[in-house]
Amino acid sequence: MKHDQRRFTNVHQGLTFSRRMMVVGGAQAAVGAALIGRLGWLSIAENEKYNLLSEDNRVQLIIVPPRRGWIIDRFGKPIAINRSDFRVDIIPERMTDVATELGVLANLLQLGPDQMDRIRREIEESKGFKPVQAAENVPYERYAAVTVRLPELPGVEPARGFTRFYPAGAAVGHLVGYVGAASAKEYEEEKNPLLITPGFKIGKEGLEEVLEKRLRGDPGGQRVEVTARGKLVQELTPKPDRSGGTVQLSIDAGLQEYAARRLGEESGSCTILDCQTGDILCMASMPSYDPNSFSDGIGRTEWKTLSEDPRKPLLNKTVNALYPPGSTLKPMAALALQQHGIDPRERVFCGGGYQLGNRFFRCLGRHGSVDMHRAIAKSCNSYFYAMANRIGYDKIAPTARLLGLGEKFDLPLVSQNYGTIPDSEWKQRRFAKNRRLIERPDWTRSDTLNAVIGQGFVIVNPLQLAVSTARIASGRMAHPMLIGAHKTPAPLLDLSPKHLDTVRGGMWEVVNGDGTAGASRLNIPGIEMAGKTGTAQVRRLAASASRGQGGDWRYRDHGLFVFFAPFDKPRYAGSVVIEHGMGGARAAAPVAKDVLTYLFDRQAAVKRLAELEADWGGTLIERTERRARAIDAAAAAASAATATKASGA
Repeated sequence: MKHDQRRFTNVHQGLTFSRRMMVVGGAQAAVGAALIGRLGWLSIAENEKYNLLSEDNRVQLIIVPPRRGWIIDRFGKPIAINRSDFRVDIIPERMTDVATELGVLANLLQLGPDQMDRIRREIEESKGFKPVQAAENVPYERYAAVTVRLPELPGVEPARGFTRFYPAGAAVGHLVGYVGAASAKEYEEEKNPLLITPGFKIGKEGLEEVLEKRLRGDPGGQRVEVTARGKLVQELTPKPDRSGGTVQLSIDAGLQEYAARRLGEESGSCTILDCQTGDILCMASMPSYDPNSFSDGIGRTEWKTLSEDPRKPLLNKTVNALYPPGSTLKPMAALALQQHGIDPRERVFCGGGYQLGNRFFRCLGRHGSVDMHRAIAKSCNSYFYAMANRIGYDKIAPTARLLGLGEKFDLPLVSQNYGTIPDSEWKQRRFAKNRRLIERPDWTRSDTLNAVIGQGFVIVNPLQLAVSTARIASGRMAHPMLIGAHKTPAPLLDLSPKHLDTVRGGMWEVVNGDGTAGASRLNIPGIEMAGKTGTAQVRRLAASASRGQGGDWRYRDHGLFVFFAPFDKPRYAGSVVIEHGMGGARAAAPVAKDVLTYLFDRQAAVKRLAELEADWGGTLIERTERRARAIDAAAAAASAATATKASGA
């Protein structure tokens, strides 16, 4: 009995063990099958994914910034190019002793506390193989010193790169703008890793900003194999970058630089167009900033100096400054008067002004009996007061707009301020909502008299004045163009050739007869300039006041001059505006004379400029560099004073 019971127990235990073995074996088989299936899935289905991940861990790509496209003038002369320079970067993952290496580097490159703080911060924030910029535009002596010490500076990468360079400096500042490192906002908008690559810069102003896509190019890449800890194994085949495209402008670079230099120490602009095609040959605005300084990284002291200068060197006066055009609008007004039936031979007596009700509108002199031709030549306000009062300004304003005044042009510019050509509808729209802003919101005859001589509500920019003059000179609908050099003439305007000849004849008399700009006639055989002077008040003056012809610079009258040449076959037209120049004949016309002389007799123009710059203290580049050194010295003195004060405290 006991034997049978023991035998049953052994059999039961054997069966139980066998079942357990089957369960365990089945579980093991299931796990094995799952592992084999997973391995098969990873090695076959997920093979490409993990190969890519492995490759990413093994290979690091360092972005190589592309060379920026050139900007050239209509003749192929460079305006903005790339200049080879030296730079030093840091690869944090390769550094063995960060503090020691940074100390050596600071001494070799003469880096200041602010620069070192920036480098340390960027090293802490860097990831993977991303380089950190230590310094750019490094003098060769310092670059060579770093190269010699490389064995003790693992992670330091001296390299040759490219930086933006503008040969004409401040002469093209407002035209082309400048480049600079991308801001955090710009990176967030584009999410392009190229924007945070050391040494890469984007357009920040002017044509550099507007033409960014055409000028940027495509980046290349330097591929390197690294260990899991980020140590360099070998360099792999690099991917070359592709340079940005070259952009040709309508600008004549020589003329642009000459005009900027000729403006000297004045605050103003000089704009010249090919009046047959509309090509902008020159749009100089002075004073300006040196775009090379901005591209290298402008300091706080220099920025403060520029932004607080009352002559506004950061403002492109050609398209963003607005002025009352004064008498430079009289040729346009004469054209409008003829269109509405005024006979140019009809005469008006000028006894020093024009009586309208109980108000007397003054003229610049007592011109006696004048017709349209003499009224333009002598800039007689009385004539235009009388004729405009007869037909009303609502009939004059359309002609002003036809000639481009008050127009926003289709140009690759960051911004334009295009002013106002008023009429009765404009005034109602402008002041009807709040009649307290103006005593009489309806258009009045006084408004007409002020507007016809380029005062009152009328404001325009210098480019519009140049376009208006180009259209009068050529009789063509010349649209200003800045990209490319064109040869096809613009279409003709729907204006009477006889009316245009009358206006041109009066403008010829201004310069070549006994008009207001006789002192500025060209001394070039066979070439005559026609033009019109203008003086624009900055503030309302009492009858006994000096009319803005002296006193504080800010309150002096502006001087304006519009012109074209040659008179018999117009080719060039333009405008010169001198802020607070006290008169077009005094300040603006002489600039136009010299700039046109450059186009017809370059040797004589250059000689004249050399004489002027000798009195001004050197060339534009020399004066700009001298001011930059003075600013640097002031900044250094301020920094030293602050440090002394801090140490004393």
